[in-house]
Amino acid sequence: MEAKAVAKYIRITPRKIRIVMNLIRGKNVAEAFAILKFTPKVGADVIEKVLGSAVANAEHNFDMNVDKLYVAEAYVDQGPTLKRIHPRSRGQAFKILKRSSHVTVVVKER
Repeated sequence: MEAKAVAKYIRITPRKIRIVMNLIRGKNVAEAFAILKFTPKVGADVIEKVLGSAVANAEHNFDMNVDKLYVAEAYVDQGPTLKRIHPRSRGQAFKILKRSSHVTVVVKER
């Protein structure tokens, strides 16, 4: 039995969120929340919200024990990229890629 939560179209690059995601993969839920609380990265807030949603889904939809939950899967996929143009010298134009990501957290019971 597993519970899942997904946050889509987060306006942070997947590369930045994966740094934080690798910290909590395989950990108990309580330990994962403690790690996220003291991680000074932008992605930590997003992942904490998604993890909280996955725990709530497990508790309310599947009647799982919250104390026995652990982060079974945690991954970040790339979402759509917003393309912007930045004008440079001599009439040139440089592309700015504003990347987005889809965050997925799956919790299971031990």
